[in-house]
Amino acid sequence: MTRILIAALMLAGASSAHAGDWANSPNNWANSPNNWANSPNNYANSPNNWANKNPYAGNGVYGNDGTKQGYAVPNGNGGTNYFNNSGQRQGYSR
Repeated sequence: MTRILIAALMLAGASSAHAGDWANSPNNWANSPNNWANSPNNYANSPNNWANKNPYAGNGVYGNDGTKQGYAVPNGNGGTNYFNNSGQRQGYSR
């Protein structure tokens, strides 16, 4: 009986760890750069959007030396996309 309980707990732990990995996986459509919400072709994410160019907009990402490295844009699934100043998506967070 103890072996069954341990095996069940290990299986439950493995499945929840996998679920957490999927939420952050680049293979998840919500994180994919092919998803319109994450695309630099979407004007909300574009470097040509004034909100992303404006240094006073509050979404800038700055390096330790104080220079602007890029900008952050919230996406529709509760995460944030990070773009460099050229509009290339550099990463995301959830």
